[in-house]
Amino acid sequence: MRVIRAVATLHAGRGAAVRQVRSVSLGACRWTGFQLESRRLFSRSSYLRNANMTAAEIALKQAKDLAASNQSPEAAIRRMSPAEAKRLACVRNIGIAAHIDSGKTTVTERILFYTGRVKAIHEVRGRDGVGAKMDSMELERERGITIQSAATFADWKKKEKGVEETYHINLIDTPGHIDFTIEVERAMRVLDGAVMVLCAVSGVQSQTITVDRQMKRYNVPRISFVNKMDRMGANPWKAVEQINTKLKIPAAAIQVPLGSEKELEGVVDLIDMKCIRNDGQRGVNLKISKEIPAEIKELCEQKRQELIEKLADVDDEIAEMFLEEQTPTPEQIKAAIRRATIACKFTPVLMGSAIADKGVQPMLDAVCDYLPNPNDTDNLALDRSKGEQPVKLVPYNSLPFVGLAFKLEENPYGQLTYMRVYQGSLKKGAYLYNARGNKKVRIPRIVRMHSNEMEDVNEIGAGEICAVFGVDCASGDTFTDGGLPYSLSSMYVPDAVMSLSIKPKRSSDADAFSKAMNRFMREDPTFRLHVDEESEETIISGMGELHLEIYVERLRREYKVECETGQPRVSYRETITQKAEFDYLLKRQSGGPGDYARVMGWIEPNPNGGEDNYFESRVVGGTIPDKYVSACQKGFQEACIKGPLLGHKVIGSSMVITDGATHVTDSSDYAFNLAAQMAFGKAFDAAGGQVLEPLMKTTISAPAEFQGNILMLMNKRGTIVDTEVGADEFTMVADCSLNAMFGFSTHLRAATQGKGEFSMEFSHYAPAPPHLQKELVQKYQKELEAKRTK
Repeated sequence: MRVIRAVATLHAGRGAAVRQVRSVSLGACRWTGFQLESRRLFSRSSYLRNANMTAAEIALKQAKDLAASNQSPEAAIRRMSPAEAKRLACVRNIGIAAHIDSGKTTVTERILFYTGRVKAIHEVRGRDGVGAKMDSMELERERGITIQSAATFADWKKKEKGVEETYHINLIDTPGHIDFTIEVERAMRVLDGAVMVLCAVSGVQSQTITVDRQMKRYNVPRISFVNKMDRMGANPWKAVEQINTKLKIPAAAIQVPLGSEKELEGVVDLIDMKCIRNDGQRGVNLKISKEIPAEIKELCEQKRQELIEKLADVDDEIAEMFLEEQTPTPEQIKAAIRRATIACKFTPVLMGSAIADKGVQPMLDAVCDYLPNPNDTDNLALDRSKGEQPVKLVPYNSLPFVGLAFKLEENPYGQLTYMRVYQGSLKKGAYLYNARGNKKVRIPRIVRMHSNEMEDVNEIGAGEICAVFGVDCASGDTFTDGGLPYSLSSMYVPDAVMSLSIKPKRSSDADAFSKAMNRFMREDPTFRLHVDEESEETIISGMGELHLEIYVERLRREYKVECETGQPRVSYRETITQKAEFDYLLKRQSGGPGDYARVMGWIEPNPNGGEDNYFESRVVGGTIPDKYVSACQKGFQEACIKGPLLGHKVIGSSMVITDGATHVTDSSDYAFNLAAQMAFGKAFDAAGGQVLEPLMKTTISAPAEFQGNILMLMNKRGTIVDTEVGADEFTMVADCSLNAMFGFSTHLRAATQGKGEFSMEFSHYAPAPPHLQKELVQKYQKELEAKRTK
């Protein structure tokens, strides 16, 4: 219909243009007279052409504008059918994130049980040997930690005023250890909301702060769940206060615990002022009553008033009611909590104990009530055709497809690519275009993930999370149906903080080792590998000791490759500190033509300064021919590649040749090359040969309370250059010896309770301490001796 209208407009425009041009041309004829007849005819045809082109362009522009307006986010939302709007309103994409051992996986296990996804509950360190559903890797079950984020989905039936509504929840359980922070990073990139789990005893901990930073980076709304309320010393009000003060986000409790520690029975809902108790095996039944125990009634009223006051600070509607001294209804409070939570201005705090099966179902209700559906969040793409101008994506099935590959995983069936569908729908057998390189790929199989299990589906709608097979791509790639020049911003990847040298014990394992390394680097952007040019060692880098240890263990288990690891060889340098003269004679006879070369001169530090090496010839009288002088220069350059002290590069030195001697038959380029090398080596000690070590500019950030601990750490490792102390944290800049920085990440975490961060970059070379130089030279001489005796 739109095409017919555009064509009709085009024809109508042409007719009007012809009529207009005729009147103009005829008028021109009357004005100009008979002398310009030929020019009048020419002008008439020109006018006609220009007018026709103008009308065609106008019609085409109108058609394009019409199509663009119909594809705009606002138009798509207006056209959305009630069924599609209802489907989206009942979708939640959430993640569970927290500090180590706060109970994330235990909470996820209860969610799966109460939603009917699993029939029995298994604990993280269960005696039955099964382990939690989301910890599918053998290493995870052995160590009792989450290493890889795991995705699943479940349906939660929520009752509201007697009406039952089914919500579809896509859930990602993330690791808590900072070494696996990339798993949290990429989960937060694609999720619409999150549940931040806190320990009722410890409150806000170091990794809680890191997770909070990641949520803020991607504007992810969150509800907070204070877990482990059955533990001795549980204090939920301390956790609420720390969310406000340490995380700098307004928070208030919407529940009060019924009982404490071992006597925990359930919670009091402060919005509806009702008691919710878990009853029956595994707490599957909920007992709801309006009678609040007398001993906590006053506390409940006080905390409800605090909730309203906190909402008045972040929501205009509640603020007006508060100023007019009106009491908001439960519906108004819920609506205000939802608005403020989605705007990332507020986080409601719930309570319970997952291990004791208390308070998990009300938390699921809160996920449905307060966290956004895919249509509530602003997911932006960059339009490459308009200079990467931001464009809002609408989770509507009939729009062109846009999706993001956020995680890769090797599978017995091939590469498994986790994908978030932001716009349009994805069908089995469809063709997509990778925005990076515009490569066309076919989607042969689509699955929904349930930890390590897969459920095949034929189609995935907008706003959902799925996994696909048979797609060769990298983590962070954008996929479209080819009709939109869109790309999505990728996730933040932190720099590696620790390195190890690694090599397989058996040379026959080289192929399997290479295959494993390629897979690990493709799956994990924080795991990096390179070969050091000087030492020729294979170096792996990652986020910490545990991170690299897990990969070494996976090499052994999954690829049967035993490896040797150690500290990487530090790239030292060698130099000279004073002038030393030499007079070296190379004279060798081996039955045939021998080798004869004599060189005289001196070596000294480079007079021009800097790290470059400099060669000069001051030979007079032709005692050394020019062709042999160039051989001497090459010999000096080769000697500088592998210094005499440690076998490392020599920098900042110069060689001056003043005299020498040749033999009629035995002198050659080779002889003078070798003589220059030997002369340099012999004179190196006399010239004050010295080892230089790399100093790294190290920047450390940590809470101000740990300043003393970090000063003690740095006194042993380097020189403090600058310190900046802020209100809450301080930053220190120091020049540290690279050799002293191995294992520093572990020491820093211990000294700052895991709250400190550091980064390193090369600064300059400086003389190594005499005792270290002596140790290094002795070690190098032993290695040379060992090679000679082999």
